[in-house]
Amino acid sequence: MRFLAGLALTVALSTVAVVAQAPAGPQAGGGRGRGAQGPPPAPRAAAPFDPVGYWVSVVTEDWRWRMVTPQKGDYPGVPMTPAARQVADSWDLAKDRANGDECKAFGAAGLIRIPMRMHITWQDDNTLKIDTDAGQQTRQLHFGGTPPAAGERTWQGYSTAEWYKQPQAAGLGFGGGGGRGVAGGNLRVVTSNMKAGYLRKNGVPYSENAVLTEYINRHDEPNGDHWLMFTSVIDDPKYLNQPFILSTSFKQEADGSKFHPTPCEIAPPRN
Repeated sequence: MRFLAGLALTVALSTVAVVAQAPAGPQAGGGRGRGAQGPPPAPRAAAPFDPVGYWVSVVTEDWRWRMVTPQKGDYPGVPMTPAARQVADSWDLAKDRANGDECKAFGAAGLIRIPMRMHITWQDDNTLKIDTDAGQQTRQLHFGGTPPAAGERTWQGYSTAEWYKQPQAAGLGFGGGGGRGVAGGNLRVVTSNMKAGYLRKNGVPYSENAVLTEYINRHDEPNGDHWLMFTSVIDDPKYLNQPFILSTSFKQEADGSKFHPTPCEIAPPRN
């Protein structure tokens, strides 16, 4: 298990390193160049891969921190500052429940690691919508959007999105030659303006000034399975002493028959 976790982190770091070489501006799919006549296609039409559908978490690592509520003080793997440890060490589930704060574990920076099902749809030609059954949360990914300069912070914050083509270096193992097929490009999402929340269900905090950057790609397997991979990079100088990088996998389901929304709820830690 330690080997698999280390391998996942290595791949995540390699992905982020390659993505960092990508062009600054979005590149639309469909073969339209800058010199093509007419306006560029809307983000929905320009999508290099199809994210629409029902997707379920596949938990292959960090099982004890994701599938159950960890004990207070069980923080390995998170690059926490002393201030973060002080907050986490004072975590009290009963107090969160009494204050109506159970959704602190379902904010954008922590939500992706909670076992759940997602329903992804296009709200309009410029906005992807992600609904989750866990916590009944809704994220909106705005193409061409600008984060508000001020305003009320929310659990899911404000997410700007762009398509781009990821340069593929030899040896990463996701290109041709019999490996997984990368479906045309990536989706980059940057989320800010979040309410302070938890990275893990046992009170590991992120602050309201945290920034979540996600790189999302789709992999289609020869056996017909379809996967979405989220590589998340969380920056928070207050509570993290370095960027916190995570890779999370989702497998597509045939329909929404298993999608059952439930409110924010955290089970007590196991003794």
